[in-house]
Amino acid sequence: MIADDVVERVRQAADIVEIVSEFVPLKRSGGTWRGPCPFHQGKNPNFSVSPSHGSYHCFVCHESGDVFTFLRKRLGLDWPAAVKYVGEKVGIEVVDAPRRAQAPDPNAPSHEALAAAAEWFQTQLRDEQGGQAAREYLASRDLDPHAWHRFGLGFAPRDGQALRRYLRSLGYDDERQLEAGLLVVREGETEPRSRFRGRIMFPILDEIGRHVGFGGRAMGDDQPKYLNSPESPVFQKRRTLYGLHTAKQAMRRVSRAIVVEGYLDAIRLALAGLEEVVAPLGTALTEEQAQLLTRYSTSVFLLYDSDEAGQKATFRSGLELLRAKAAVHVVSLPDGEDPDTYVRSHGRAGMESQLGNAIDLFDRQVQLLERRGWFSDLRHRRTAIDKLLPTIRAAKEPLTRDMYLARLSDVAKVDKATLSSEADALTEPGMRRMGGRPAAAQRPHDGDAPPQFEGPPPEFSGDSYDRPEPSPLPLPSSEQRAAWTPRKKGYRQGPEWHATNVPPRPRRDEPAERAMVRAMMVDRGVAERVAERHPPPTFRDVRYRELFDALLHAPLEDDLEQIAERLTPDGLRALRELTEAGAYDGVAADIGLNLSKLDVRLLETRVEEIRVAMRAATREEQDALMRERLELEAEIRRLVPMRSPRGRPKA
Repeated sequence: MIADDVVERVRQAADIVEIVSEFVPLKRSGGTWRGPCPFHQGKNPNFSVSPSHGSYHCFVCHESGDVFTFLRKRLGLDWPAAVKYVGEKVGIEVVDAPRRAQAPDPNAPSHEALAAAAEWFQTQLRDEQGGQAAREYLASRDLDPHAWHRFGLGFAPRDGQALRRYLRSLGYDDERQLEAGLLVVREGETEPRSRFRGRIMFPILDEIGRHVGFGGRAMGDDQPKYLNSPESPVFQKRRTLYGLHTAKQAMRRVSRAIVVEGYLDAIRLALAGLEEVVAPLGTALTEEQAQLLTRYSTSVFLLYDSDEAGQKATFRSGLELLRAKAAVHVVSLPDGEDPDTYVRSHGRAGMESQLGNAIDLFDRQVQLLERRGWFSDLRHRRTAIDKLLPTIRAAKEPLTRDMYLARLSDVAKVDKATLSSEADALTEPGMRRMGGRPAAAQRPHDGDAPPQFEGPPPEFSGDSYDRPEPSPLPLPSSEQRAAWTPRKKGYRQGPEWHATNVPPRPRRDEPAERAMVRAMMVDRGVAERVAERHPPPTFRDVRYRELFDALLHAPLEDDLEQIAERLTPDGLRALRELTEAGAYDGVAADIGLNLSKLDVRLLETRVEEIRVAMRAATREEQDALMRERLELEAEIRRLVPMRSPRGRPKA
């Protein structure tokens, strides 16, 4: 038996048009390819192949299927042989049953334990007494037993040992349950207990339908409102989309994907017949989720809540999808509505109408800026352009990028070539993912003009574009602030964290790695720009490497206190040292200089490697190495003028 994930990889990599055309002469006809049917020996082009759906269909004899079905019927292959045939075409090794038997899936017991837990949760929901409150809650959300069964909904009782006992009776010990994220050991306790208690349970399945985790929703005021399974060998939240295992075929069928925020939104749309819907296991899509989604459709509709958080998530998700070469459409629901409530009130027809009114991501951003008057004069227009350039940079599909440039040129009255050059340049220092001028370039807000921003630039968040109060440094609790005592020179000292009212100016010779991390703490967008040229592993100081990695991968909504919780003791001490040093007006001004320092350091390292390698090289190899060395030294001189290539700037 061939593993399901291998079959899926082969299917995704296969070009069905290329394979079918080996047996049938095909010609393009719109979005499909047509030719004579090879199954009933037809003469007319009644045989259609759809590359977007990965399927074929004959309108006369009604033969249909996917690439594997075609080969089985045309060549008489069995299932494994058909998969191997396609695997050879696309360069994917297909492991046969004997080799699979020698290397069993080490995660299979975890998948099985999670599936057993899902079945147990469903049983608890139907328990006459224990599940009554859960059934009443689901009824209040207009979810009947048919919906429970279709989506595997369940209930986790408050008894912290019941699931543990049940799974142990099936042979899953505590270690296996802990690894699967079903049990947790609280601080100060010796016995593990169930992670999920008193919650409605939503099973999370991977792309091929294996149980990998759960989402639990509190029915009352318990916090957090939603609790997901922890990261585990079988569950990586950033790589998983809720509902994809059932939505993927619908996405291919209708050539679109819908992204909503939560479990209930996804369930509601699927119940209404909009089965091509998925939900990220967080607010916004990750890079990995965007790549996963676009395997099945490159036309994506973002259907987030109409509140401020939903607007922010819309534009963050949109950028990831543009990087994955998707066409991104934004659906704007009326104020106060979410997909669940809207479908319950207006049905499928109402939601289809909203989907039909969706507009392109970039058009939506321009629309919001125009409503607030950001193109009213030159000064505000400059800021508006900076807010839109990151979206243009994210557009990896050339035609989409060109259309965005043309649209911005039209609305901003700026030459398209100039905008293209600006978009190609490295993001300005101090700018976030969604744009904004550098902090040093901000001006005071005057009168009724569009607001100017101090510190980190604004996110796209609704029609107002009002930026939340900047909080570039960690925010201590009220108890910590109350414990602070005055210090000289404007400092106030607390037991754990330090703040300053008079930020010190930096030393001009501050090491580049330290300076870059300080800039990242003030403007999280800096981390992404630095990573494009110098990813975390290139940092030599392990403390700053850890901080860089944490700042780069943490959700944008996390503040430094939340990030600090995930650091090692050494990383935490380094963070506190940098926090105590304070922020400063010019924190972003030296980003270009420090990037150049890091560039020079890498170049000089390579020059030294060449110098050592030349000792053992042949004459021909020495000539090639010398040419490379001269090129590197010329680049070093360009980056560090007035300094010898062998002079090492501090980095």
